[in-house]
Amino acid sequence: MINFTLNEKAVEVDVPADTPLLWVLRDELGMTGTKFGCGIAQCGACTVHVDGQARRSCITPVSTLDGAYVTTIEGLAMSAGMDQGELHPIQSAWIEAQAPQCGYCQSGQIMQAAALLAESPEPTDEEISAGMVGNLCRCMAYVRIRKAIKLAAALQLEGAE
Repeated sequence: MINFTLNEKAVEVDVPADTPLLWVLRDELGMTGTKFGCGIAQCGACTVHVDGQARRSCITPVSTLDGAYVTTIEGLAMSAGMDQGELHPIQSAWIEAQAPQCGYCQSGQIMQAAALLAESPEPTDEEISAGMVGNLCRCMAYVRIRKAIKLAAALQLEGAE
């Protein structure tokens, strides 16, 4: 049995130790917001937070998570102390900037952007480029994604005042 905290709730899973976190989240725990993209940690569609850090769930063996805190797109707002039904500033900015086109990569993009903003609350264009490297968008929505990240940074600073 492997025990960890998922979106602020304790969970216990009984799966083979080498099972990727992605499949535990989707198949065992019903967290389908995290997407399968490439399976080799190159596209970022499966990005979640483990102990506050962005991590590719497709290559993360669940056995490495005993006692960890895992956050998926479904729990992002709660992990930031928001009430049930509220959106995280990055989610609000994503909507306002109309960042997604097809939307498939967006949960991974949002999770990576949230981790970036936690480390750099007012990122420069260079920091955004470096922080989002490896999160691919087949629709090429990168200009809107950058706009959403800058908007989220402003929303977070506004909320902190």
